[in-house]
Amino acid sequence: MATIKPFKGVRPPKQFVEQVASRPYDVLSSEEARQEAQGNEKSLYHIIKPEIDFPAGTDEHAPEVYEKAAENFRMFQEKGWLVQDEKENYYVYAQTMDGRTQYGLVVGSYVDDYMKGNIKKHELTRRDKEEDRMKHVRINNANVEPVFFAYPDNPALDAIVAETVKQTPEYDFVSSDNIGHRFWVISDEAKIAEITKLFAEIPYLYIADGHHRSAAAALVGAEKAAQNPNHTGKEEYNYFMAVCFPAEQLKIMDYNRVVRDLNGLSEAEFLNRLKENFTVEEKGETIYRPEHLHNFSLYLGGKWYSLDAKPGTYDDNDPIGVLDVTISSNLILDNILGIKDLRSDKRVDFVGGLRGLGELKRRVDSGEMAAALALYPVSMKQLIDIADTGNIMPPKTTWFEPKLRSGLVIHKLS
Repeated sequence: MATIKPFKGVRPPKQFVEQVASRPYDVLSSEEARQEAQGNEKSLYHIIKPEIDFPAGTDEHAPEVYEKAAENFRMFQEKGWLVQDEKENYYVYAQTMDGRTQYGLVVGSYVDDYMKGNIKKHELTRRDKEEDRMKHVRINNANVEPVFFAYPDNPALDAIVAETVKQTPEYDFVSSDNIGHRFWVISDEAKIAEITKLFAEIPYLYIADGHHRSAAAALVGAEKAAQNPNHTGKEEYNYFMAVCFPAEQLKIMDYNRVVRDLNGLSEAEFLNRLKENFTVEEKGETIYRPEHLHNFSLYLGGKWYSLDAKPGTYDDNDPIGVLDVTISSNLILDNILGIKDLRSDKRVDFVGGLRGLGELKRRVDSGEMAAALALYPVSMKQLIDIADTGNIMPPKTTWFEPKLRSGLVIHKLS
């Protein structure tokens, strides 16, 4: 069962929200954040990427950089750019992209649920990235950015959200990347109690995006519990901030691969090797997008090809074996190109679906890459099957879009 609670959000007055709100810390470089925040002293980047307040090239993991985050967080509150709500609320956060809207509930999610596996993961985390976010949570004593969860579809929760969004939103703006953001406060005690009760009936929550943030938030909560001799389990640090969306509303985009060389093979030899496990069909110069599971698109030598994995090369009864990332990693990247470790091999790079297949073509045509491989997107059902069976997806499998905007609400740990 999922234990959640409302919390006193720290958030911008509505006249400041567009200046404060930012993209998540991990989707842009320090230099990009520096440019986006230029001339905007209220940008959340001053808290989540505080290296922008130091000379270019400053190590973002230096102690003084973390200290600057906390100093800026205090300053934002002193200046009234961030203000704490007087009572504990839930919040609804809606995002609209390409005419499709997803509605998430912003809640305090229980650290113990993460520790016990009631919040399910589908990706491995890297300790260095966890440690970075743990330092950020510790020094600010807050979850400045939310994590992104999915929950099994629940008509009763849908009804509460549908009723809430009939009201005028607290925030309503379109960000520079053309994504609509709307935000409502749920302060009604009866509704709050009903949401808490409905979540308690949901067996599991699933991390969609933000595995490192989830791990860091939960580990800091557990650390604080261990350090507190008077720990009761009711303290605010027992919870971390999550935006929870119904699984059916979420869309996973394709996450594609580009490779630097063909492992000593000519283009013709590479295509011949592919024919051992795939039905290969030339599609010409027009961009070809994979049409179904186990169908891939290859861009090589100025032409697009359709690759259909032959029966017997995959296992549809295995939650990992059914994935197209598994098929392409085993049969193409490893067997033919000798790329064994997607996490560390510099001969392969990854292109998120938002950039489109035109980006794959561009990187090959420029000569930077030798070939590109586009994959059919993973479904939410596949993701949930993997999490439920305790499996882990291969690296760079899921790309969720739109990303959550940071800075609409912050959760303090005390």
